[in-house]
Amino acid sequence: MKRWLVAGMMAITTLLLGGCATSTIRSDVTAFHEWPDTLPDKSYVFERTKDQNDSLEYRSYEDLVRAELSRLGFTEAPASTTPALKAALSYSITGRDVREVYPVVVNPYWYGPAWRGYYGPFYDPFYDPFWYGPPVVEQRVSQYQLFTRQLKIVLARMADGKKLYETTVVSEGTNRSLAAIMPYMVRSAFVDFPGRSGVPRRVELEVAKQ
Repeated sequence: MKRWLVAGMMAITTLLLGGCATSTIRSDVTAFHEWPDTLPDKSYVFERTKDQNDSLEYRSYEDLVRAELSRLGFTEAPASTTPALKAALSYSITGRDVREVYPVVVNPYWYGPAWRGYYGPFYDPFYDPFWYGPPVVEQRVSQYQLFTRQLKIVLARMADGKKLYETTVVSEGTNRSLAAIMPYMVRSAFVDFPGRSGVPRRVELEVAKQ
């Protein structure tokens, strides 16, 4: 009886905790920089390739970077002026097939109402599912696609092209939509800007609820 109550309470706790879980986007970020102590002119323009200039997808991601730069006090220079900096970004996504084998604990004697076992949907509140022996461990196979998303952003001086800030963001997950993940990767790129040069770090951002 006691063991049945403990098992039931553990199951309820697991369900409650699972319901409260939140989704996050994890990114590995590494930035290299020679950022000056003072930068009086923080004006910039985007430097685009021909393909980027014709891509609506690129323009969308550029808007995300523009918003982060604005938050950090940078201003996009008008076409008639010469800015102090130029910004460039590139991105990619690749996928690969993953096969995982993992153990699952199965109890062939359990026939409770929530878990329909081998002996039908009969229910006995005083039944101990582990009374007749240890649970059985089976091997299960999971197959899925894992995607690696990468974003690179560079800030350089306009006058001589010297790079001042170069960051790479890498994120892995099962979501194949780069557009859905890119806002979190761009935010991750500028967390604690400019940060410590050459020190990799993990950034986790909570996914906004739809």
